[in-house]
Amino acid sequence: MTQRFPYELDTRWNALFFGLGVGAKDAVELTDDGRLVASYGRVRVETPLDNIDHTLVTGPHRWYTAVGLRLSFTDTGLTFGTNHRLGLCIAFREPIKKVIGFKDHDALWVSVADPHGLADAIGR
Repeated sequence: MTQRFPYELDTRWNALFFGLGVGAKDAVELTDDGRLVASYGRVRVETPLDNIDHTLVTGPHRWYTAVGLRLSFTDTGLTFGTNHRLGLCIAFREPIKKVIGFKDHDALWVSVADPHGLADAIGR
């Protein structure tokens, strides 16, 4: 059974989310066939669960480093951010295909409503 982890949308950023096409339909899913699929508006990434090295719940963060579609300032990580309070960093064994920037992404940070539950479901 596919497990779905929706984002926790901070309504202060609704105009940004509207521009990016982000809404209640977006989530991180762990599929029956062993894949992680994360949608964020018009952007989507996916990778086999076996490609996940580890996860780490992090936060709170400054809003300008956590909200929106962005690259990390320190590495090639990708952010699908909908709030700055809490999220899950998902590190990959092999980088996933780039969405923005010039390099493939070695991690994905997602501000799902239940980051601890997503980490437990991934099991790494």
